[in-house]
Amino acid sequence: MQIYFSPEVITPEYQVLNVVDATNKGVGNVAFLFGEKKLYVYGILEAEEVGADFKDLVTPYLKGLAKAKPDVDIFSCLYVGGRKIKLHEEKEE
Repeated sequence: MQIYFSPEVITPEYQVLNVVDATNKGVGNVAFLFGEKKLYVYGILEAEEVGADFKDLVTPYLKGLAKAKPDVDIFSCLYVGGRKIKLHEEKEE
């Protein structure tokens, strides 16, 4: 299933985007909150079967936003079907 962003609200301080499928049915949402040196990302997707697509959709969008403020710290909290996902793998110590 293909999923896409559908903007709900976009301001200089935050963005709220609906996640929709090819039939424009809402399957989740994601919010980006901008601070001076921080970017907070919160998202939830209902359907587990498109979890990889959700990650593939959010990651390049987030990288694009980070280019506007290269020194920004990014904090994310993303859930797919009630399970937390990570955008990148943690490095082992």
